Amino acid sequence: MSALGRPRLHVREIGSTNDRARALAQAGAPHGTLVTTGLQTAGRGRQGRAWVTPPGQALLMSLLLRVVDPLLPLRAGLAVADLAGPGALVKWPNDVLVDGRKVAGILVEARPREGWAVLGMGINVALDVAGLPPELRSGAGTLGRPPGELDAALAELLGHLDARLAEPPTAALDALRARDALRGRPVTWAGGAGVGAGIDAAGALLVRAPDGALVALDAGEVHLGR
Repeated sequence: MSALGRPRLHVREIGSTNDRARALAQAGAPHGTLVTTGLQTAGRGRQGRAWVTPPGQALLMSLLLRVVDPLLPLRAGLAVADLAGPGALVKWPNDVLVDGRKVAGILVEARPREGWAVLGMGINVALDVAGLPPELRSGAGTLGRPPGELDAALAELLGHLDARLAEPPTAALDALRARDALRGRPVTWAGGAGVGAGIDAAGALLVRAPDGALVALDAGEVHLGR
């Protein structure tokens, strides 16, 4: 049986599960410690953006890992895609899309010198998109499951994550390439624009620039062009 998810701390409401998990890491909590909540009031995603989900409709969680893996963000995105189903795609590095809509937010906060990483995830398992503010509806997606299946979805996710963490890097990267939402698509980033050209052996995003040069992006925000 996987050690992921044990022990588990569940709180009805919290500012940020990542903040609590980081505090537990610094206090010596073991590998696999899980923090979950029904309502997160100060959740955040990549680039400092807020993560907003109505209560009872999403998995809101942070997992403490005592093995720091440079491919952790990519593996986490794959595990969520496994949960979402065969049609789910991963927009590098770890946004998971179903029918072009984002169903999950993932934030990894690692302290390699201290030997731990916190994997924060918000997954729209049973989100009622119509109940979101108008400005959020167009990009938000859901797995479409009933609210009563949140615990079952959590158990599935931990199983997928356990498997993804255990597989060789080459296998994880091959799986990511098979679900690559950006390959062959126009993309933009802070430094330029081009067409997605795959994932390299280190997990970086490859982009073919207009002049034909191949650019490798190992960090930063990438947007789908039109």
